[in-house]
Amino acid sequence: MQSGGRPVKKLLYVIFGIVAILVIAAVSFYVLFDPNDFRDRIAGEVQRTTGRELVIEGDLQVSLFPWLAIELGETRLGNAPGFGDEPFASFDKVRLSVRLLPLLIRREVSVGVAELDGMRLNLAVDATGRSNWQDLLEAGEAAPAEAPEDERTTGSLEINSIGINDANLAYTDAQLGERYLLTDFNLTTGGIGAGKPLAITGGFDFELQPADLRGTFELSADLVFDTAAQTVGMNNLDIEVAGVEIGAQVEPFTYAGDLMPVVAFETGAFSLKSLMQALGMEPLETADPDALGKVMLGGTARVTPQAIGIDDLRLRVDDTTFAGKVSVARDAAGTISADLAGDAIDLTRYMAPATEGAAEGGEAVPVEIPADLIRAFNLRGELTLDEARLSGLEFTGVKLGVNARDGNLRMHPITAQLYGGSYEGDVRIDASGDTPVLSVNEKVQGVDLGSLAMAMFDQQNISGDINGTFTLSGRGADLGVVQKSLRGNMAFELVDGAWEGTDVWYQLRRARAVLKKEPVPEPQTPVRTKFSTVRLTGPVRDGVFTNEDLFAELPFMQLTGNGSVDLVAAEIDYALSARVLKKPEFAGDMTADELDDFTEAVIPLRVDGPLAAPSIKPDVEGMLRQEVEEKRQEAEDKVKEKLEDKLKDIFKR
Repeated sequence: MQSGGRPVKKLLYVIFGIVAILVIAAVSFYVLFDPNDFRDRIAGEVQRTTGRELVIEGDLQVSLFPWLAIELGETRLGNAPGFGDEPFASFDKVRLSVRLLPLLIRREVSVGVAELDGMRLNLAVDATGRSNWQDLLEAGEAAPAEAPEDERTTGSLEINSIGINDANLAYTDAQLGERYLLTDFNLTTGGIGAGKPLAITGGFDFELQPADLRGTFELSADLVFDTAAQTVGMNNLDIEVAGVEIGAQVEPFTYAGDLMPVVAFETGAFSLKSLMQALGMEPLETADPDALGKVMLGGTARVTPQAIGIDDLRLRVDDTTFAGKVSVARDAAGTISADLAGDAIDLTRYMAPATEGAAEGGEAVPVEIPADLIRAFNLRGELTLDEARLSGLEFTGVKLGVNARDGNLRMHPITAQLYGGSYEGDVRIDASGDTPVLSVNEKVQGVDLGSLAMAMFDQQNISGDINGTFTLSGRGADLGVVQKSLRGNMAFELVDGAWEGTDVWYQLRRARAVLKKEPVPEPQTPVRTKFSTVRLTGPVRDGVFTNEDLFAELPFMQLTGNGSVDLVAAEIDYALSARVLKKPEFAGDMTADELDDFTEAVIPLRVDGPLAAPSIKPDVEGMLRQEVEEKRQEAEDKVKEKLEDKLKDIFKR
């Protein structure tokens, strides 16, 4: 037993000796060593290596056992030449602690805590494209070469936590005129070790100029590193931006080269108006105050060398669901490509609200042409909708192509089914100049007039089909101004219909009876005027359509004439001439004298009033003038006859 105990005693003596040496070394270190004596030397080395001034105003503290801990107080690093006197970087305090024995014995780096408080980082790019960090990168490239493989530390690395508190980061680009500011930046992590997920939580306030956006950003996630494969992924990623919650998963991607992650994400329901307000933007005003109140977005975002895109985009806006894909090219043009398909949407809900004056019959709110937005877009895409409703009009099978570049927007082709017929359109907006120019080339074919009139004017006063073409253009900042400057051509044809509520034949008979001082005939029911065709073409100048070739064919008469339609005031003014061809089948009580009067005369008609409900009536004044002219002509003919008879008698003698 005695001999067996001697090795144990010797081992204990060795251990106690080592401990004693470490204690003596630690005491000597604290008594004899002051790390602040090295501040000037550290600053000088930084000056020599980077050319930047390093000022350490706070204390430098070092402790040895059981942690090798370094704490540095207030410090700032000067900016690059030409970027002003504001420090490039500064912090209030930094602290790093490493467990000493594992480092000495097993070459394992076990970091207890790494903390950075009050960091201020100012990144900048000047008007020439030079950055205030480029010189630091160049200095890093000129650093000594890496140590040989057999001299490197090959042990493991573990970190209990990392903390960044109250940091501010600013980025200014004088070339682009942009400034990004992150304030109150806080980030904490859990333990970092081989094969362990890294839990991170953090957040900051942001401000983006000149977009004038500001808000808050928060996140939490578990990072999964694979150092052998040099990949990183994120699980349980939760983000909140300006109050909008986003859940996501990031598939592992390599961090050794270009970052090309794949991110599956889904937002919670949010109000777009509330989001805009949270971002410091003026919320959109819509005709329906509840519009844009429920928006959800989801999909899988992919980053490739060519583009950043979402292939399986899912978007819900209130009661409408869209699906499709969208991408942004990773080149100088940054072209946005989009292909979306939606079910049904009422676009009227999203129009600007009517003012109180407009609701009472005053002027409507002008719809502004978004020239700045058009100039900013570089977009190609296609949108399809099962159903769409706009200002009472109902479209089905809508297909819309969009192409925007260099301030020019073209929406073509535009096709849709409209009340039993079809619509085709080509709409262009040139916003490259100071004043936008709007041009349209549209065509309707076989559209039911009754349904169209009901949708546009809330009137069921006409039936039949309409065919038409419109080639128009105008200039102005809003559609009201554009409408007043419209120029171009229009052509219409109405087929196999009736004008309800107006009986042209009865109006003719009534006017004749008044002129002849005869009893007014009884009106027939239903009160309507049938037509087989109505055709009119003509130019548009300054918002007024002028027509010189109106032709209408009714079952018993033909109408010809001319007039105008004020498209801005929605007023119509036409002078027509009617010629009765035969006795209408429904005018059974008509006398022979009436029929003779109508078939022998050309009857003037007046059509005027609001476009939605114009009045159609005989031009009594014109009829009187015509009758007077006929009587005068008859009298002249009789005088001429008598004169000719007398002259004949004279010559016979």
